[in-house]
Amino acid sequence: ASIASAAEEIALWGGTLSRNMVSDEKNVPASWDLTTGENIKWAAELGSQSYAGPLVIGGKIFVGTNNKALRNPKLTGDRGNLMAFRESDGKFLWQSTHTKLTSGRVNDWPLQGICSTPYVEGDRLYYVSNRCEVVCVDTEGFLDGENDGPFTEETETSEIDGDIIWIYDMMDELDVFPHNLATCSPLAVGDLLFLETSNGVDEGHIHIPSPDAPSFIALNKHTGELVWEDASPGENILHGQWSNPAYGVINGVPQVIIPGGDGWVYAFEPETGNIIWKFDCNPKDSVWELGGRGTRNNIISTPVVYDDKVFVSVGQDPEHGEGVGHLWCIDASQTGDITETAAIWHFGDEQFNRTMSTVAIADGLLYISDLSGFLYCLDVNTGDLFWRHDTFAAIWGSPYVVDGKVYLGDEDGDVVILKAGKTEEVLFETNMGSAVYTTPVAKDGVLYIVTRNTLVAIEEKK
Repeated sequence: ASIASAAEEIALWGGTLSRNMVSDEKNVPASWDLTTGENIKWAAELGSQSYAGPLVIGGKIFVGTNNKALRNPKLTGDRGNLMAFRESDGKFLWQSTHTKLTSGRVNDWPLQGICSTPYVEGDRLYYVSNRCEVVCVDTEGFLDGENDGPFTEETETSEIDGDIIWIYDMMDELDVFPHNLATCSPLAVGDLLFLETSNGVDEGHIHIPSPDAPSFIALNKHTGELVWEDASPGENILHGQWSNPAYGVINGVPQVIIPGGDGWVYAFEPETGNIIWKFDCNPKDSVWELGGRGTRNNIISTPVVYDDKVFVSVGQDPEHGEGVGHLWCIDASQTGDITETAAIWHFGDEQFNRTMSTVAIADGLLYISDLSGFLYCLDVNTGDLFWRHDTFAAIWGSPYVVDGKVYLGDEDGDVVILKAGKTEEVLFETNMGSAVYTTPVAKDGVLYIVTRNTLVAIEEKK
């Protein structure tokens, strides 16, 4: 298969390189019922825990999950699986599977599967495995009858197995020590693939085994070769590094924006890896304490680039529980350490809690949810609050704005739809049968929702 050109269709978490959780799709279903089957197009079984995707492109849907479904009966035990399904009817096509690291839960937590939502360009798909590898696979798997290289040492080459193009092991090559799991959802611009390495602390949560290992890297997307690396968070990594890069052109300057595990967000020159600016997303007097007891947070949500600004929020591993959160609107046209000068507005302290959610910005309004179960609607220019909706359950995913509505799932398995606008108005709510840790995606009039164990396609019955 040919190397994808710039004209190829792309798909990635958030839909665009800016990572703004907004879609211009129309006629997206606004009601359904799993129990009666109303507006349910199809449902496909996943593993027992699913945190990545769905990603819809080229007639296929890609989801990260674990191996509980045993799609290939020969491959038993706990593994990380990237699954491909047919968009039209949910038929399982192929999966790329990875055994667990022998070092155990400190690097590769049991049953978490693949938590990286891929970047897809043409017939090439890029993701991070549970083994802290950057993996490039053929979107056709072995269904095209070819073992595409340079990597051709796959042990499983049946029609339901993944066809690896190249693989880059960040633990072997860079001495990265991923804390609990490597999770990054990469993106590519030009020939370069950008990602965060997930380098973090050891099991005792105080010592950083590899402070000099990079936190941020760029690889050649065609070959998997390292182009640049940056270890800025270094000794200041608080816990793990589980965020994702965003990309934008600010005042004519291309920037790759990646949050660090030190609670700072960094902007890099894409080609060189030189730092353009950095911003501390925690108040000066904040303190990191073990187990989430402190006031300093790291960044799990993904930055969003919008209108020459960067929007980023702070939080912690959800097991650390609730706490004070912060959302920043940053002037991304400045350079250097811009912590003191670039904050256009801030939403937080008593108003807002720790979050893993990424913002959605549409029609002058910004939507964001937090771990405590609230969905907020703010003025994107001022940060003023219009309304706050309580879902009464923990939220790990992000609000998704499409077709004049805001879609949001929660840990209780509820999905709520609200009208997009300055007034809080719930249009619909239903339960999906198991937790929704992911963000919904719409494509061609179909809404896709990944629950803990099922991929559901929802379409208005004509």
